[in-house]
Amino acid sequence: MSVVTVQLGQCGNQVGQELFDSICSDSQDGQRKTYSSASCERFFHQTTHGDLVARAVLIDMEPKVINHSMTKAAHSGRWRYGDASHFSQKQGSGNNWANGYCVHGPRHREVVEELVRREVERCDRLAGLMAMMSVAGGTGSGVGTYATQCLRDVYPKSYILNHLTWPYGTGEVIVQNYNSVLTLAHLYQLSDAILVHENDTVHRICSQLLNIKHISFSDVNRVIAHQLGSVLQPALTADSHGAYSRNPLGEMVSALACHPEYKLLSVCTIPQMPSSSLAYSTFSWPALLKHLRQMLISNSKMEEGIDWQVRPPAASERTRSLTAGASFNTSLANLLILRGKDVYCAETGGFEDPALYTSWLSTEEAFNLWKSPVPFNKYEKSATLVSNSQALLRPLDNMVGKAWNMFASRAYIHQYIKFGISEEDFLDSFTSLEQVISSYSQLS
Repeated sequence: MSVVTVQLGQCGNQVGQELFDSICSDSQDGQRKTYSSASCERFFHQTTHGDLVARAVLIDMEPKVINHSMTKAAHSGRWRYGDASHFSQKQGSGNNWANGYCVHGPRHREVVEELVRREVERCDRLAGLMAMMSVAGGTGSGVGTYATQCLRDVYPKSYILNHLTWPYGTGEVIVQNYNSVLTLAHLYQLSDAILVHENDTVHRICSQLLNIKHISFSDVNRVIAHQLGSVLQPALTADSHGAYSRNPLGEMVSALACHPEYKLLSVCTIPQMPSSSLAYSTFSWPALLKHLRQMLISNSKMEEGIDWQVRPPAASERTRSLTAGASFNTSLANLLILRGKDVYCAETGGFEDPALYTSWLSTEEAFNLWKSPVPFNKYEKSATLVSNSQALLRPLDNMVGKAWNMFASRAYIHQYIKFGISEEDFLDSFTSLEQVISSYSQLS
């Protein structure tokens, strides 16, 4: 089964290109015929000349980034984008969600739907659609939200996963919190699951784990692509009976998004280090999984600076307020993906501890494990955790709080009203996200 990716805006197109590059280099590394063919069927189709063409649609309101992504892919010599699988205009969305959602989206709906339909029809069987976008700007967030709405209308029974890149907290765009609130509130009604990467977290990984001195967007995007690839590449699930799983999006959504109030997924991967250090490093499953478990419960997004003092609450302490249990990260569901050498010897019992999870879901339903004996991207052993937990509660609360403060003083509201977004639309979005915040707060 195949995944069709829709890359939206500057961020979505840049991250998407890095993702396909990471997946392609991983699947073509060494003698792994079954793994490679499963990966290629999932993300690429082959031309009559044997070229690998990404199952992707590229959309932006300016041509520069799309042209660069297509050129970069073609120059890799391993894969490319389809010659007619992209759409761009000469005028951007001006970092305004309303401009993207109310103007550019409806204006170009038919073209976008036709591009996606062509990619879907190339699939023997469709596993689902993955929309990749930022929440800060205008095209990624506004057009991306509108495009997701169109996909939901046209493919009502298909899985839709939205991958979102959250902006730096210090700010890239003055109205980024407005754009983020409007995007998230709308996507919560449309998407099956929302997988989030925070720029601040990824930036710290580049700096502290990969020792990159001058961090570029390309460095950040490569880390995001590595983590996404480790989730989406073929793996063996409990139900796959020795064959690689057929539907990565469906199985991930089923494992993690078991309730419509809880759709926010975070990702962390271990180990992550400069490629020059890999040859001198050895890893054991007990050590990797011990660190990853502590990263989960203390809400540390990387293995450096883990708070080892945080412990799961005893049964008698399970009913606490958000502030009382601020340091412990309660999970609704977790998906652990192990890749590499001796993967069948790894002991994962630490992730099956009922104390990690909310009381209303059994551990058998809350924890899922995928494995693959094939190493991922040169790492002899690696573990990735996709978590539906309170990990994104604080950044979400902060973002909504900042947006509300601006809204209360009516800052920049006129810029949205002139494109057709009313104050009631803002209030509806705030109400929707306050409900999400309340639901995640009550997990602990």
